[in-house]
Amino acid sequence: MANCLSDLLQYRGLFQMILVLGIGGSFPYGFHISAISYPSLHIRTFINETWIERYGYPLHPETIMLLWSFIVSVYGIGGLLGSLYCGYLTTKYRKKKCQIVTNLIMLVASLFMAFCKMAKSFEMILIGRFLYGMGTGFSLTIHPQYVGEISPKKLRGFSNSTLAVFLTLGKVLGQIFGLRELLGNESLWPLLLASTGLTALIQLIMLPFFPESPSYLLIQEGNEDAFMKAIKQLWGEGDHQAEIDDILKEKAATKSTKTLRVLELFKERSLRWQLYFLVTIMTSLQLSGVNAIYFYSFEVFRAARFEDYLIPYISLGVGTCECLSSIVCSSLIERFGRRMLLCGGYVLMIFVLTLLTMTLSLQHQFFWMHYFSVVLIFLFVICYGIGPSGATGAIITEIFSQSFRPSAFLIYGSISWVWLFVLGMIFPYIVGSQNCNKLYLGYRETDCTEECLTTFKRICMVHRIPDEQRMTVLLPELTGKTLQESLGSFCYLIFLGILVFSSVFTYLFLPETKGKSIMEIKGEFNKLNFGKKQAVNTENNLSKEHTFCTRL
Repeated sequence: MANCLSDLLQYRGLFQMILVLGIGGSFPYGFHISAISYPSLHIRTFINETWIERYGYPLHPETIMLLWSFIVSVYGIGGLLGSLYCGYLTTKYRKKKCQIVTNLIMLVASLFMAFCKMAKSFEMILIGRFLYGMGTGFSLTIHPQYVGEISPKKLRGFSNSTLAVFLTLGKVLGQIFGLRELLGNESLWPLLLASTGLTALIQLIMLPFFPESPSYLLIQEGNEDAFMKAIKQLWGEGDHQAEIDDILKEKAATKSTKTLRVLELFKERSLRWQLYFLVTIMTSLQLSGVNAIYFYSFEVFRAARFEDYLIPYISLGVGTCECLSSIVCSSLIERFGRRMLLCGGYVLMIFVLTLLTMTLSLQHQFFWMHYFSVVLIFLFVICYGIGPSGATGAIITEIFSQSFRPSAFLIYGSISWVWLFVLGMIFPYIVGSQNCNKLYLGYRETDCTEECLTTFKRICMVHRIPDEQRMTVLLPELTGKTLQESLGSFCYLIFLGILVFSSVFTYLFLPETKGKSIMEIKGEFNKLNFGKKQAVNTENNLSKEHTFCTRL
């Protein structure tokens, strides 16, 4: 406890910068991922009402659903573009300058969102979502690099794991503000979508008071005075000579090398296994099943006979568990190491997902299976937060040296955003058909809630369904099958296969990076890339033809 307090006092400048980076880094990403689903019905109604006011006739429901899915997925397009250009821009203009410009982009996006309803323009929502995506594409690439480079070796794992902490915190606050009692209602949903403009403004004001990362200032800029000033501001007074020596060794090893292009990174033999782990870990993080768990949690809660008005709050409990487990991960990662948390998290997730598949397939035979499924959902999210969610960012930051990190994180961001775009295009159709079905059934049942009744009547009014047909005519959205109806409870087996492969691969080959310098970690990977007998410091042997650029 005494050591923790002394570290908190000595490294207070570091912790302050971690906070500032987090609220404008991964926090907006998590917020927009969760918040966009709450006003979905209001936005689709707004699209159709705007169209009727302009042209005098309603849009076909399938067209509305297509526009809604594009609003969701355009966020991924913007994020992908932001990630692709981020590597080049951060190398040329520094991370801090790029992050400040990112905040300006986020502020412009929030203005589009805030005034879209007043301007009666759903196109402004599209533009705002695209700009939000581009801004978070930049910040999600800059944040893990920046926070990893400003930290000393003994706090590097903790600092990198805060990426997941702020991301899950964004998810939770998105769920809280998305409740109908706050900003998730028909009149205030534009303010919900514009909320992250406040975090961008805070970071825009605070970030200029903090320095560039010490390793960047010494290795890339060669500015020893600024380097020592940054060390003192972030790490406080004390003996930091061992850390300085490690950075000097990295500088000496990379003296004859330049930053590689992305395609050159794939061709470089000394980085082959690092790239294997980058692709494997990021793919398994996106396709671990946690998104499917969140999506089907409403069904499981309803099957467990929870009241409809309680389900959003139970879902909020799931998000809170993920946030708290990410905080636990940040406190455990320096004690147990990255490899143990990652592999252990995979194994526990496999076990829980297997049980969940069984309970969902047997839920119609045993009434108590519904409650067991609810418990398993909470356990799965906790395992995800303690394991892969927190450890992934730390591993990817540490396995690449300063010279190759921009291009590596370009790949990191591209994988993440491509999967987000794919899921964004597919899931709205599933969610739309399912939600409308529930609303229709709720309208038919005598015990439906007032909100359900009002919402269904509004949908019927927007789609111009006559009163006498509302009890017999199904909306076009009700005719499609959901993913779970097509695959049954075995839909999770896809994620199980990915988790099994990732757990075996990381257990057999991933070296532990806890407490090691960047050059020591590189030596471990040289054994994989060249064999133990031929392991060499390949940083000095890289071709001098490599150009100082990260553009594709």
